[in-house]
Amino acid sequence: MEVWLVRHGVTAHNQEGLWQGQRDVPLASEGRSQAQRLAVRLARLGLTWTALHSSDLSRARETAEIVGERLGLTVRSDRRLREVCVGELAGLTRPEVRARFGDYVARSQEDPWNARFPGGETLAELYDRVWAFLNELGDGRHLVVSHGGAIRAAVLGVLEAKNAVPWRIRLENTSITRLHFPEGVRGGGFVHTVGDAAHLEAGWDLDG
Repeated sequence: MEVWLVRHGVTAHNQEGLWQGQRDVPLASEGRSQAQRLAVRLARLGLTWTALHSSDLSRARETAEIVGERLGLTVRSDRRLREVCVGELAGLTRPEVRARFGDYVARSQEDPWNARFPGGETLAELYDRVWAFLNELGDGRHLVVSHGGAIRAAVLGVLEAKNAVPWRIRLENTSITRLHFPEGVRGGGFVHTVGDAAHLEAGWDLDG
């Protein structure tokens, strides 16, 4: 089984440096352009896809729909693919978070997986629901459009590094992260590619 994880296109919150979490922020025009470039790249590969899955948040769903239209795939939504719920941090900048929620920031630095976002989830809870989704996938090649936190949780699970600091994994919007499970998810897997966003680079040929 292969799982190709794609981070959604960019949103206004991304551009402004605001925490999003599960706030339902749509794609910015740049995000739709990124999704189009991703769709072209995936179409050129000529691969057969078992299914196209997406978080039900609009920024991921719209990214998936743009890709699905190009590939002839119907989007299957799943709430478990949502970003971690950051609760009261949604809509704030990082300096605002440090100023208002210093206690949380300190806890998150000591134990990032179990420190609960104020009014939200823990990263451990995010990990559990992402892996519940992955464990239900059957054989084949699955395309999954999700969020940075969810994708990092998937990667660290494969690496058996659940306690590592997830934010050290850089994921551009619409980047591709590939996981390979030769004997299914329960048989263990391999990380093939992380954060591949070559289709966004200057000089990449969109029309050729």
